[in-house]
Amino acid sequence: MKIQSWWRGNMVRRTLLHAALRAWVIQCWWRSMQAKMVEQRRRLALRLYTCQEWAVVKVQAQVRMWQARRRFLQARQAACVIQSHWRWHASQSRGLIRGRYQVRASRLELDIEILVA
Repeated sequence: MKIQSWWRGNMVRRTLLHAALRAWVIQCWWRSMQAKMVEQRRRLALRLYTCQEWAVVKVQAQVRMWQARRRFLQARQAACVIQSHWRWHASQSRGLIRGRYQVRASRLELDIEILVA
């Protein structure tokens, strides 16, 4: 009887130990799966954040480029206006070019008179 009870006790303890080990293996697996899911969620959130940041950077770059181009075009137009006024002023102060031309049958007659003031 004592050997039988000892044997049954060993068998029960071994069965409980196997069940505990299986539960422990399942728990370890589940914890590793949860860690992987958390890591996947973190990577996805990071990827989305990165995409949004790049989109913001691209929009800012486009706006800055547009502003710089607008300033450049304004400066170029201002330079053209200044140049045209300066050329007009220079042509007025240097002298006056008067001339007349006539087209006759096969040749052009040109008479230019330059007056310097």
